[in-house]
Amino acid sequence: MKSTRKGSTPIKVWCLPEEKASIEENARKAGMSLSMYLRNVGMGYRIKGVIDAELVLKLAKINGDQGRLGGLLKLWLTNSEKLNAQDPEQLRRVIHGVLERIVSMQIAMLDLVKTKSR
Repeated sequence: MKSTRKGSTPIKVWCLPEEKASIEENARKAGMSLSMYLRNVGMGYRIKGVIDAELVLKLAKINGDQGRLGGLLKLWLTNSEKLNAQDPEQLRRVIHGVLERIVSMQIAMLDLVKTKSR
């Protein structure tokens, strides 16, 4: 008959409440049960965390906004007959503003990734 872990003797670990909370949080971040997390750490396995779903949603939203701004900029630049009636200086300011917004979105995406990877 094959032996299972559930039929084996558990290992008790004494720790402070804050330590327990920290270990439980790390297990949750890794997408594992507390038992699996402690066993894997104790056996020397490298723990790989799961992707933070909230981060992915925020990045997708920013990326969508960036795509819409890029599409708007492309439309302005390719639809030259409508642009001929515009003041060139005002057009430069608008295009510069759109480009600045795209850059700020890229910075926001990088900041999100950096804060979550710490």
